[in-house]
Amino acid sequence: MFHPTIWCDSDDYRADVEVVDPKKCLEESCKPKCVKPLLEYQACVKRVQGDESGHKHCTGQYFDYWQCVDKCVGPKLFAELKW
Repeated sequence: MFHPTIWCDSDDYRADVEVVDPKKCLEESCKPKCVKPLLEYQACVKRVQGDESGHKHCTGQYFDYWQCVDKCVGPKLFAELKW
């Protein structure tokens, strides 16, 4: 039987506690490691805010940020999910 061991707010398993998605918890713990891509994304957003043409976007920077987060989360999450 699988028992999740990643908890955001609790160290023990209780039936009356709603299970928290471990990926979300790990994402929060990994975000501080991805400050550089986040700052690049935020800078891009500021640059394109005034664009009324709709041609400018920050999709690349957005995906770079989440790729960094996912790269950090992946090994931790799958190590936890192995039986």
